[in-house]
Amino acid sequence: MNSLPELQQRFQTAILGGEPTPGLFAEETPTREGGFAIYLQAYRARLTAALRDNFPVLARALGDDAFADMADAYIDRQPSHFRSIRWFGGTLADFLAAAPEHLPHPALLDLARMDWAMRSAFDAADAELLTFDEVAALRPEHWLGLSFRLIPSVRLVDLRWRIEPTWKALNADSAADSEEPEELPHTLLVWRRDLDCYWRSADACEARVLHALTRLASFADCCLLIAESGDQQAAQTAAGFVQRWIAEGVLARDG
Repeated sequence: MNSLPELQQRFQTAILGGEPTPGLFAEETPTREGGFAIYLQAYRARLTAALRDNFPVLARALGDDAFADMADAYIDRQPSHFRSIRWFGGTLADFLAAAPEHLPHPALLDLARMDWAMRSAFDAADAELLTFDEVAALRPEHWLGLSFRLIPSVRLVDLRWRIEPTWKALNADSAADSEEPEELPHTLLVWRRDLDCYWRSADACEARVLHALTRLASFADCCLLIAESGDQQAAQTAAGFVQRWIAEGVLARDG
């Protein structure tokens, strides 16, 4: 007689593999019929629903049938390993990059990246925001060694296509207003403030500085990066970035 842990392990293996293992049930049942099929279909349907919730714009772009086929292939390749299926789909963009046959247009890969950035930003931890008054109180000699910290919800997404107008139209369920994306490599900045997620594109210089901040670069390091791009007013440009980021609420207070 099989022990309960062994039966549980065999049942999990059967669900993940899509086939019942010999001797698992008292009466052998065809794979797609009867009791086992209920568990198998429920497992895959729940994961597909989670993907649809995490990638709503991609789902609208693909349509129900194509999205279901893509989800089925992804579940086969990447079964859920988290206790919560809220995080199921974190590797979907990588999967689609390696299996482009699931996408009728390569720009849809960037839709998936933007979808996931928005969802993960929404669930990120909170942080106290840096204020203009705190920055204004800094002494000039303190600026060069100062490091600005991004809030936890900030996501920097390197995109190949200008998909933001398409994403916005589909997210509003206005597919008729979407336009053909143009190939335009750039970086998307995503963040959450209160209960709303925001996004905008960042030019190449700002994107380099933002990426540097994720590595705890100092203000002096950021000025050097800006100067390397040919900007003769690097300190002023960096200060302008800081001013904008405070206004947008993407910089966190230290401590």
